[in-house]
Amino acid sequence: MASQKSKQISVLIMSTVAFTVCFMVWMIFAVIGIPIKEQLGLNETQFGILAAMPVLTGSLVRLPLGMMTDKFGGRPVFFTIMLITVIPIYLIGQATEYWQLLVAGLFVGIAGGAFSVGIAYCARWFDKKNQGFAMGVFGAGNAGAALTKLIAPSIVVAWGWTMVPTIFSVLMLVTALAFFFFTYSDPSHRVESHVTVGHQLKALKDPNVWKICQYYSIVFGGYVALALWMTKYYVQEYGFDLKSAAFLAACFSLPGGVLRALGGWFSDKYGAHKVTWSVLWVCWVCLFILSYPQTEFTVKTVTGPQTYHIYLNEYVFTALMFTVGVAMAVGKASVFKYISDDYPSNIGVISGIVGLAGGLGGFLLPIMFGALVDLTGIRSSCFMLMYGVVWVSLIWMYWTEVRDADVMRGKHELVAADNLE
Repeated sequence: MASQKSKQISVLIMSTVAFTVCFMVWMIFAVIGIPIKEQLGLNETQFGILAAMPVLTGSLVRLPLGMMTDKFGGRPVFFTIMLITVIPIYLIGQATEYWQLLVAGLFVGIAGGAFSVGIAYCARWFDKKNQGFAMGVFGAGNAGAALTKLIAPSIVVAWGWTMVPTIFSVLMLVTALAFFFFTYSDPSHRVESHVTVGHQLKALKDPNVWKICQYYSIVFGGYVALALWMTKYYVQEYGFDLKSAAFLAACFSLPGGVLRALGGWFSDKYGAHKVTWSVLWVCWVCLFILSYPQTEFTVKTVTGPQTYHIYLNEYVFTALMFTVGVAMAVGKASVFKYISDDYPSNIGVISGIVGLAGGLGGFLLPIMFGALVDLTGIRSSCFMLMYGVVWVSLIWMYWTEVRDADVMRGKHELVAADNLE
């Protein structure tokens, strides 16, 4: 009979591995979408829709899957999700038309719903003081986005893009079976049977939940969107081949996944608010620099006209993206620390709502990225959009958390002064 400690470790490890594979599949069009775009002659907006299609389904199913996790437990729900996606993954490689790829992508997107299942499943196996770290370790499965960029290009070069879905479908099946045999269920982790769907959905009326959703639409939705977009960005902006571009894009995706555990540790130690506030400021500064497009201008000087070229070379660009990836990794964990602190009894539902918002951000942003490039012709317009969204979050956090904390601190200081008198 396995001990409680060994069950905790086994559940956390296998859930993280399973989520990593699910995220690899979820990001599949970030790599194979590039040869598909060339093969089908897609424009930027069409590419954005294709890349984001799995993200749409993965976002929409997060809330119902989170509710099902609270009611039935994480193990059976997680296992079922993985099995359901095996055939649609394989069918991507058999598709020949754009609409077929969109439909297959919708079904594959169910894999993205694994997050709201696994985060609640893992959190309930740990006590409150260690939940931030446990959720951070599980969330490191976001590194699957980087693994796709590291593995898929080699497969494309060797056998063509159609082989990637075939290999990924086999990987998903093997992972699902391993998850089933090496994880456990605990009936005490489920909500009471008398808790209704309506009662669970009351959380939608809580304004604090919507604020957390806004934060997560940046640190997760923005991460997903940029993870989908960066490989193509390197190819078009800097002229790299697919393998080199995917490798450089992984410099953003990899820290954005594996360092989430570090964010969980920071959140346990310093609190969700301080960490999230710092993360948003780091992202805001980096995105401001990334937003500046390649520019040439001529200045009339005493010796004649002088032309200057201002741009971010690939080294500075990659360093900035790496910094954003690290910040978003920490932020993804700190946002979920808000949930475990404020909503311990219904983590599944709240994580489903927040995950839905983050996933929708990951769906809408790539489409908006493509539309902005088609409209303006400026590739860095994607960072301009992200910069504006982060600015909204900073303002919201200031008025609802930072300012209120300053006001309360001032009141306490006045009370202390009165007492001294």
